[in-house]
Amino acid sequence: MSAQSLTSPTPLATALWPTGADSNTQAMLRFVALTIIGAALLAISAKIRVPFFPVPMTLQTFAIMGLGAAYGMRLGLATVLLYLAIGALGMDVFTSSTADNNGLSYMLGSTGGYLVGFIIAMGIIGYFAERGWDRSPFKLFGLMLGADALIFALGLLWLGTIAGWDKPILQWGLYPFIAGDLVKIALAAAVIPAIWGWMKRR
Repeated sequence: MSAQSLTSPTPLATALWPTGADSNTQAMLRFVALTIIGAALLAISAKIRVPFFPVPMTLQTFAIMGLGAAYGMRLGLATVLLYLAIGALGMDVFTSSTADNNGLSYMLGSTGGYLVGFIIAMGIIGYFAERGWDRSPFKLFGLMLGADALIFALGLLWLGTIAGWDKPILQWGLYPFIAGDLVKIALAAAVIPAIWGWMKRR
């Protein structure tokens, strides 16, 4: 780990796993390995349910936000696209998917807008993380809050289009999840700068 990586706008994952400046092979292997690890974390986080009020929460928002900040834009987008590709092939990797309800039919269902939102949110967070926003918990919290609002906006738009706007869309797709998402965003916005601080102290 170089001193320059701690002060320049470098994604956290790159600083934690540096490669030789002239080693394109090492850099590619790192990219592939981190993409696979990240996709696995997204799948695992979707299935973890934590007791919360008013509904149990999964850790997926935390994983999306944290990986976006740690990976940067290119690696983050590759990770979420791999995750969605695995889901499209029929693997049970989504929060409410099952052995019988999965694949493209699930993805085009009521949660489709949120999945699209994951892609855009990952790109936005990664873009600004590469420009140093991941070093400040306050900047990162605001960035993640905006990205989360975008996920909900796309999710609700999709949900309303499918279910009908005469249904209680906000009660179904927004209100029960606000408190949990605020907790997960605050945690992600604290963890990433804390890791940077620990690296600098070392």
